[in-house]
Amino acid sequence: MTVNECQDEIIEEFEGLTDWMDRYAYIIDLGNTLPEFPEGEKTPSNLIEGCQSRVWITANRLDDGRIHFMADSDALIVKGIVALLMRVLDDRTPDEILGSDLYFIDRIGLKEHLSPTRSNGLVAMVRQIENYAKAFKMLDSK
Repeated sequence: MTVNECQDEIIEEFEGLTDWMDRYAYIIDLGNTLPEFPEGEKTPSNLIEGCQSRVWITANRLDDGRIHFMADSDALIVKGIVALLMRVLDDRTPDEILGSDLYFIDRIGLKEHLSPTRSNGLVAMVRQIENYAKAFKMLDSK
C-alpha cells in the first residue's frame, strides 16, 4: 500500500466517526496497537523535543533500505497520533517519507482539534521522522 493509499484509508475510517469523542476514542485505541517499546530505548536521545507529552521514536534501516520505526508516548491520545504516523510512514524508503504530503492530518480534522502544544508536538514528531529519513538517505548516497 502506498503512503497516499494508507492516508486515504485513514481518512475513510475517520469519516465514519462524526463525533469527536468517538474519534478521540478511536485514536486512543490505535495507540494500543503500537508494538511494545523497549524500556531501554526510552532515553533522552530518543525523546522528541517540543512535545508536551513524552514521545520516543527510534529508527533502523532495514536491509532493503526501508526505515523501520518504533515509537511510544506516555499520553494516550499522543500515543494514538504516533500510531497514525507509524501506520503511514513506517517501513518506507527515505524518498517515500521525504516525498510525502501528510494530508490526512488536515483531512481528518486532527490539527484543528489539538491544543497548540499538542499540535507543535505533532510537527516535532513529523520533523524527527523526516530527519531520520534524511540521515539514512545521506548514508545511502555515500
